[in-house]
Parts: sequence; C-alpha cells; structure tokens
Amino acid sequence: MPKSLSRLLRREQFAFLARDRSAWGDHLDRVRAFLGEGLQSADPGRPLLILGAGPGLEVPWALAPPGTTAWDGDPWSRVWTALRHHRWPAWVFEDLTGGLVQLEATCRRAVVEPWSGRRREQAIAKQRLAGLLPSLQPDPGPLRAWIETHRPGTILAANVMGQFGVVADTVVEAAFGGPPWDPDPEREDPLAEALAGWTARAIEAFLQVLCESGADLWLVHDRAVVFGEGPLALGPWEEAWPRQLRVEGPSLEASDALAGLDPVTVLGGRALEPARRDRWIWPVAPGQRHLIEALAVRQRD
Repeated sequence: MPKSLSRLLRREQFAFLARDRSAWGDHLDRVRAFLGEGLQSADPGRPLLILGAGPGLEVPWALAPPGTTAWDGDPWSRVWTALRHHRWPAWVFEDLTGGLVQLEATCRRAVVEPWSGRRREQAIAKQRLAGLLPSLQPDPGPLRAWIETHRPGTILAANVMGQFGVVADTVVEAAFGGPPWDPDPEREDPLAEALAGWTARAIEAFLQVLCESGADLWLVHDRAVVFGEGPLALGPWEEAWPRQLRVEGPSLEASDALAGLDPVTVLGGRALEPARRDRWIWPVAPGQRHLIEALAVRQRD
C-alpha cells in the first residue's frame, strides 16, 4: 500500500481512538460478545481471518484460535493489538476495497494538470472527477487471493465495511485540500453521488468475495449514521432499518453507511443463510449516533 494511503488510514485510526469513549460501554460489550461467539464457534482445524481488526478495541483476542490472521491497512494496528492483548498475530496490511490506489490516482488526475503541475479550479476539478469515478471498478484482489490460498473456515469483518465510504471521502478531501462537497444538502452534488456509486461497488465486490469464500461469516458494520441531539431508540426488528428507528421530538438526519445496499440481499440466493441478526445504537460522539448491525451468515447444510 502506498505511504500516502497508509498515513491517511493511520490518521483516521488516531482520530477514532482520540474520541471520548465514556459512552461506548454497551457497544463494546455487544460487539465483543458477537465477535467472541464467532471466534469460539470457528472450526479450529481451519484458518480464521479477522478483517478490519484495528487496534483490538472491539475484537476479543483472548478467544481467537492459534493461527488467526488479522487484516487492517493501518500500519500501527498490529502494534496496538499487541499492547492491548499481548498477541502478535499474523497480519495483512492491504486495502480491503482493492480500489483506493486507483481512486487516489484518479483524484490527482482530476485536481492537478499533468502537463503543468498546476491545480485546476475546484469547480472544474469536481466536474472532471465526477465524470471519471463511474469508470472505476474496485476489485478486492488481495483479499480474494488470500482466501484462495488459505481457505479460511470462518471470516469476521469487524466494523470495517461501513467505513469504505468514510475512507473514500477522506481520499477525495485530501486531494482537494479540504471538503469539496456542496454545503447545501438540498442541492444535487454530482461528485458526492458519483463517490457514493464507487462506495456501493466497493461494498458489493467485497461481499461477493466473502460469499464465494465458502466460510462462515460474522459481520459487524455501521448500517446508518444518525445526526442530531433528539431522543433515539429502536423498535422491533425491521428488514428496512429506517422503519426500526424511533425518533421523538425534532426530526434527525440519517445517512446510509452502506450506500443503499443490503448485505443479506447481496449474499442471498447462494449457499448461505442468515443465522443471527441484531442491531443497536452506538453513541459515537455528541450529535452522532451509529446504527450498528451484526449479521452471522453460515453455509447451508
């Protein structure tokens, strides 16, 4: 992975860890319990892979079988895991989307004139990038190759899939030297729409590789991000997450972290069936709450 992307991922991880974690107790208990169940139910005779392992905050490494491999693009994630859990597992430092290098290069092409090295006016650069993004097809080749070589029996995805769009936004903002998005949410923003399309393709390609792995899957991910200070609760389970939200008082703004995709729909129709599904609210920061979804998908007998 290029150093520019490694630095970007490291900054994202530092920013995450620097947040006030005093209200995260319930979330950490629930995500650790879910991932711990996946670790304990894994076939000890087959490799196990943890995607988005991060600094070990959400992964109960004490339950991980010997030989478990972790995957995270942040170069410091393995060190933090070692300090927190006294484990030094095998680690893969690669981009799970398979498309960030191409995205970063495309942003540079749009922002900087290659013949002069001068930066284009922002409006022109935004238009160019919005036109180029639909041609990009993220392909998680390193993940596919690792799976084909090692044939894991269980794969855990530890709150990583919902971050694809966040990281893509950060790559674009780094190229522009700041957020290039239209500040008025009521106006159309072709660049934001084009990047959302890239994110959807990245998530779908990632899920397809997992689906073809032959492994049992334990997936935890942001399903939505809710902005605002009003009361928020969850009603009984609903397939469509917006119908499960219970809002009192002023309306809240919610964004779909998976760019309109439903993991069960993408994974459906194959030799996989959902074994467990759960959702809960994670108060990440004042005015920002994440709807977390936990999904266990097993091979059909």
